[in-house]
Amino acid sequence: MASQPNKPVAEFRMGLIKAVVWRNETNAGPRHNVTFARLYQQEGHWNETTSFGRDDLPLVQRVAEQAHTFIVDKKPEPRS
Repeated sequence: MASQPNKPVAEFRMGLIKAVVWRNETNAGPRHNVTFARLYQQEGHWNETTSFGRDDLPLVQRVAEQAHTFIVDKKPEPRS
């Protein structure tokens, strides 16, 4: 039986910068990872890169903060 591909649980965009949040199940419970990308157009096709220029970094910071807030809000309540 083929496993289904992991799908993102959230995506945050500002301009051409995006952060994608992924949920991974582990023995210790769910963990989240975040990937970052910059969108660009070349020859009429949209592409992504993980390389960022100086002017991209403030937007990377902002989407990183949004992703962090999302993950913290998803943290399960402590069990009593």
